[in-house]
Amino acid sequence: MTMLPSPDTSSALDEETARAELYGLLAQLYYAPPSADLAARLRVAVTEAPAAGAYLEEPWRLLVGVAREMDDQAIADEYVALFGGMTRPDVYLYGSHYLSGFLNEKPLAKLRGVLETLGLARDETVSETEDHVACLCEVMRYLIAADDVEVANLTQQRAFFADHLQPWVLDMCDAIGAHPQARFYTAVAEFTRAFVGIEAQGFDMLM
Repeated sequence: MTMLPSPDTSSALDEETARAELYGLLAQLYYAPPSADLAARLRVAVTEAPAAGAYLEEPWRLLVGVAREMDDQAIADEYVALFGGMTRPDVYLYGSHYLSGFLNEKPLAKLRGVLETLGLARDETVSETEDHVACLCEVMRYLIAADDVEVANLTQQRAFFADHLQPWVLDMCDAIGAHPQARFYTAVAEFTRAFVGIEAQGFDMLM
């Protein structure tokens, strides 16, 4: 991601670019605490949408506002408190946990089969399994932004979103919001909730 997206855009091309960038941003925020550079860019991001009353404007404003109020170390400490831990995290970021109650279960195996069909595979340098929300957001970003129209198209996006993100990601957002130490990531979760809602509505209109 080379820039932070505006909370809403106008043209169809801008909208697709913004969708891809938002998935990329969420992938970064869920995979690890934001880098100093990303946190700095969040703090100076534009918070007013081009059109008044845009649906993402308020959750985006809240996310940027919390980023401005917290320093980098506080955000990093919060990430560890929520998603770290030597044995089990307080909040899971893996789809299998929410879909089956266990890690590395059938939902992950199904996902790996889909990724193989799409010609995608987990980078060996990535420590998380493919059902980590950051990895799934990266797949969605690819399905929007890649040049291969046989793979990167609305049909593939809708199917992947419906099967591998939509069934559980709001439960994850609820778990984050319920954590007593969540502040920055509560804002991230609320932005995720709003963005996923827009995505679901958009895909429903294609049916």
